[in-house]
Amino acid sequence: MPCKGSAISRQAKNRIPRSDTRRRILDAAQTLARCTGPGNLSLDAVATKAGVSKGGLLYHFPSKSRLMEALVEDYLVRFDAAISAEERIGEPDSVICAYMAQFRSERQGDKPPPSGLLAALAEDPNMLAPVRRYERDFLARIRANASDPQMATLTFLAIHGIRAMELLNIQVLDHGEEEVLLGWIKDRLGATA
Repeated sequence: MPCKGSAISRQAKNRIPRSDTRRRILDAAQTLARCTGPGNLSLDAVATKAGVSKGGLLYHFPSKSRLMEALVEDYLVRFDAAISAEERIGEPDSVICAYMAQFRSERQGDKPPPSGLLAALAEDPNMLAPVRRYERDFLARIRANASDPQMATLTFLAIHGIRAMELLNIQVLDHGEEEVLLGWIKDRLGATA
């Protein structure tokens, strides 16, 4: 999504149902965190980008802190929804394979790393406590479903490492090298991802 153009056109705003206001605000905050840097996220800029008044934004998110909490929650809900369908299949290694597939899908779609998480960290490091709990639980789900829990853990950590390096803009592998690594891991898991 390009970073230029901060307001939704009046015509487009009129077609978006009011129930989508919360979603528009979260999407705008995520985009701005990615474009301007998470430390520069302001409620005024988010309201403008979402095409709502500042009062409308404050109705949904009474403070910047609440907006940051919602960004973190939204990330976790979206991530879990993307993985859960495969997890319900119950096949060995289905959870780690779903995680690899989700990562690859993001890479193929050139989706940027979750800037909302970095925005929340910039706002208040304690906001990442739910992420830590979720990640710990998710790793337990991966291990419980894995034919080789150690290999599944290594895969989980490798993908997190790639994501973290991209988020911090310190990548040491290009996309081709990442794919070679993921292919090697896939072969070791003996599953299709």
